[in-house]
Amino acid sequence: QVQFVESGGGLVQPGGSLRLSCAASGSIFSIYRMGWYRQAPGKQRELVASMFRAGSTNYSDFVKGRFTISRDNAKNTVYLQMNSLKPEDTAVYYCNGEKPWGGYVSPSWGQGTQVTVSS
Repeated sequence: QVQFVESGGGLVQPGGSLRLSCAASGSIFSIYRMGWYRQAPGKQRELVASMFRAGSTNYSDFVKGRFTISRDNAKNTVYLQMNSLKPEDTAVYYCNGEKPWGGYVSPSWGQGTQVTVSS
């Protein structure tokens, strides 16, 4: 089964930018949908952005216009470009693939990458 490793997080000031990477252990070409999720302390994990195999994208209202998801099938990597970061974007960010009939490609989540937005 494909597993994912997230990287690229860090400490950034409000208004700053970060680019997260999600490296897959296998091919992502045929994965139905790739998603970035985040989990803030005391909150449930939530979907931030996703990209379908054909290339269409979806964004949660709280990141729309600021975040961009992309994928490089040749590198088996998915990216999340985050601009105009806000303190409320502080969370651990994860990626995973989704199957068309429901469920995740990797049943176990990676360690994620911490994003902290603070002055």
